[in-house]
Amino acid sequence: MNPPSSRPRVLLKPRKAQPFYNRHPWVFSSAIERTEGEPQDGDLVDLISHGDHFVARGLYNSQSKLMVRLYSWDSAREIDAAFWQERIERAYQLRRDLLGLVGPESGYRLISSEADGMSGLTVDVYAGFAVVQLTSLGMAKRKDEILGALQAVIQPRGIYLRTEKGIGTLEGIALQDGPISGEIPPPDLTILEHGLRLRVNLAEGQKTGYYLDQRDNRQAVAKYAAGKRVIDAFCYSGGFGLHAARAGAASVYAIDGSEGALQLARLNAEANGLRGIEFTKADVFVELERMLQRGEKADIVVLDPPKFARARNAVNEALKGYRRLQSLGLQLLVPGGILVMCCCSGLVEPIALDEVLTQVANGERRELQILERRFAAPDHPVSLTCPESEYLKCLIARVW
Repeated sequence: MNPPSSRPRVLLKPRKAQPFYNRHPWVFSSAIERTEGEPQDGDLVDLISHGDHFVARGLYNSQSKLMVRLYSWDSAREIDAAFWQERIERAYQLRRDLLGLVGPESGYRLISSEADGMSGLTVDVYAGFAVVQLTSLGMAKRKDEILGALQAVIQPRGIYLRTEKGIGTLEGIALQDGPISGEIPPPDLTILEHGLRLRVNLAEGQKTGYYLDQRDNRQAVAKYAAGKRVIDAFCYSGGFGLHAARAGAASVYAIDGSEGALQLARLNAEANGLRGIEFTKADVFVELERMLQRGEKADIVVLDPPKFARARNAVNEALKGYRRLQSLGLQLLVPGGILVMCCCSGLVEPIALDEVLTQVANGERRELQILERRFAAPDHPVSLTCPESEYLKCLIARVW
């Protein structure tokens, strides 16, 4: 790592410094005029305004369009092992002391990247096992420092590394999934979520093994479910459908395209003694069309698809996908039914999703009353200076 006396500098173009003075952590190549000192990918650099003033300190990567990720706005503060440990301790205090999520059977997000001041790092904890995702080259090069700090703060039973699809190409990272310290996670690893016992597959499950961000939204939807016929589309390992069944739903029809996810869902239903859930492996769009053709109806339709837009140029195509889903959902709902529409694509703004839903509702001649606008659980906080960290939208609406 480069010493402070020889730290390279990244100079901004004229009139490009204000977002970074305002503590936005992402510096794209389009804002940069030149570099001084020949920084290597993964090096610490100082970000300098066009007027030659210190702005912030961060990690450099010429291979990425996101060329500098910023972590400190204090010119006297070094970014070292002590810095990472302090950030992890601060994040842990939130989850333990304020949110009360820490426990031997808990599942919670410990580090939520930009929202916890650690851009390029995500850490989820499942029953004492920490699952780490490093999504920036600079953070990957500091893996040992970060793992050491993580070990010191939470003393996990084990640490498991998961990689994000496509990030190796985008960031120039070469990492492999697998256990890296401590115990090997057991195949029947189980967490407790609002009273439900849920198996989590750290090796093969989606994201880091489970969708922790929807924890409170699943409970919110369940309060409408007593005596209702529920469709849980993109159900993954049970999610909304399990909570609805426990709340007294008359029936739950859960659909997912992954047999591995459905096997977990069936195990979860059995472990919690839940009946009246039918799990179906199918393309969700195709299955919802089939249900319409069969003349089936539901009281609650939950639409929780995977991320449709991974890049800005995919947003329009993503909105077409949401439009089709919403149309199918509205056609399946009885008058007075509940539509739950989720979107985990951070690039799709809430207003765009609302506009599409308004157009679809008008086209289907249905009226909607918004009951709740919900977001990710609070262990996935939002950084005020990085609005992109607010990615999950969950709309609960009554349909006539």
